[in-house]
Amino acid sequence: MLDIFLSNYSSLFDALLITMKVTVSSLILGSIIGLLFAFFSLSNLKILSLISQGYLIIVRGTPMIVQICILYFGISSILTLPQFWAGVIALSIHNGAYISEIFRGAIQSIDNGQMEAARSLGMSYKLAMRRIILPQAFKRAIPSLGNQFILLLKESALVAYIGMTDLWGATMSIAGANYQPLETYMVTGMFYLILVGIFTYIFSKLEAKYSTNTKKNGKTNRYVGSNSTSVIEQ
Repeated sequence: MLDIFLSNYSSLFDALLITMKVTVSSLILGSIIGLLFAFFSLSNLKILSLISQGYLIIVRGTPMIVQICILYFGISSILTLPQFWAGVIALSIHNGAYISEIFRGAIQSIDNGQMEAARSLGMSYKLAMRRIILPQAFKRAIPSLGNQFILLLKESALVAYIGMTDLWGATMSIAGANYQPLETYMVTGMFYLILVGIFTYIFSKLEAKYSTNTKKNGKTNRYVGSNSTSVIEQ
């Protein structure tokens, strides 16, 4: 294993960089898609709710590799997508379905009284959502988003099947050249294992930080809320 790593470390680290670009880009775009469809799910408009339900059923009911191939090979007759963006868009659409449920649950976990208090102080629904609800929802969503990021990191290996030289794509090329597939796969497995360990640690620290801040803010909000009620009653 060591000799395989030493003879191919340059290619593997270049491929690792591509894997990280795909993963981070997909998480950002997927979070935007997820937030949009979370609002659709929470909307009082029946048509938006139906669109969200249809999106969730289709995306969660079909394999990701099928979605990647449809975007790259199926739509190529209409629109030519580069390998990178075909992979990123497919991963974003797929993970957006799960992220939308994370955001929906996080938004619904915020006490309705906070929205009512914000509206009573003259805030519009959009302003209250942006300044009061969403910041708290994002903090509560961090653990689930961290898990989704780690899943996305591992699922990004599927972009190798549309010709991208990500970590898994480079691994298959190296294994085909050295005729040592088992050892090569084990080297790549160590890469993924180290990455997952690093990001698990990072997200656990973020979760601990924001959970502490949330407890402190919760006490402050209760104090401010009681004072605001007193002022309104007067």
